[in-house]
Amino acid sequence: MRTSLVLLPLSLCAAPALAQPFPPAPPPALQLPPELTDPATADRLTDAMQSLSQALLDMRVGNIKAAMEGRRATPAERRMTVRDFARRDEPEFDRHLHQQIAAARPKLQQGIRAMNQALPEVTEDLQRAEAAIGRALANMPDWNYPRR
Repeated sequence: MRTSLVLLPLSLCAAPALAQPFPPAPPPALQLPPELTDPATADRLTDAMQSLSQALLDMRVGNIKAAMEGRRATPAERRMTVRDFARRDEPEFDRHLHQQIAAARPKLQQGIRAMNQALPEVTEDLQRAEAAIGRALANMPDWNYPRR
């Protein structure tokens, strides 16, 4: 009986604190899709760059060159590709291109890691900007309000 007499006033004192609304839950942390966080993604991207570069280098452009010069293309020019034009200036063009693409793989992996590390901070900054824009929009005058 004595404990209930002591607890009754204490429970009445704590009632206003319990009536306060709960703070809103923080938004879920933005995560990159697993495809972008996987180190194998950089390997797949560089493989795709290799294939794409081969397709572009095999594109025939001799007809375009002849047309720009205002004449008909010869049979040899019709077979000319971008690779043939690139080899004129640099005989080791193919090897150098493959080396450059292979060198891009670690840079892609490093970029993916840096993006994953920076994402939480960027998300917080975007949320702060959204809140600031919301406050600014809330303080804008009502365009329907009569002018004096």
